[in-house]
Amino acid sequence: MGTVGWIILGVIVLLVIFLIAIYNRLVSLNQRATQSWSDISVQLKQRHDLIPNLVETVKGYATHERGTLEAVTQARNAAVAATNPQAQAQAENMLTGALRQLFAVAEAYPDLKANQNFLQLQSELSDIENKIAASRRFFNNSVQEYNSSIQQFPAVLLAGMFGFTQRGFFELDEAEKTAVNTAPSVKF
Repeated sequence: MGTVGWIILGVIVLLVIFLIAIYNRLVSLNQRATQSWSDISVQLKQRHDLIPNLVETVKGYATHERGTLEAVTQARNAAVAATNPQAQAQAENMLTGALRQLFAVAEAYPDLKANQNFLQLQSELSDIENKIAASRRFFNNSVQEYNSSIQQFPAVLLAGMFGFTQRGFFELDEAEKTAVNTAPSVKF
């Protein structure tokens, strides 16, 4: 084999190594996005497990608020049943709205607001909500990095061939966007 043959063989080997590196990077980014979704799922499961206790505590004080309690229970069941990030995001947004209604109802019951069990559950839920928010940010960052990578040259040439497709973000619904962009009112 002559010099030209070795050069061609060297270029082919470098090209194969380069393609393998691109493929491995896409796999790694995809796995990180999948793992970050799993982190959200763990936090959401904790939230879902906490909600029945919260509903039962409120039920003892606010017996005539049946509609609100049922809405929270239905929203929780829908969130548990969601199977993909988009459906999960929509169901979780509904659950967040139902929980806001539940806490608004709790404001009308001073005995409930003073109940230690309710306060502990409310504190745990607040902690979980903060963890979910952090997990959402990490997930969305992972998805953004993955989506960007499969659209950049030269990975775009391989991504479609190997089945790498864009992933969806875990987004806030319009009500949550409004709540985030509105300053809270403080009353004394």
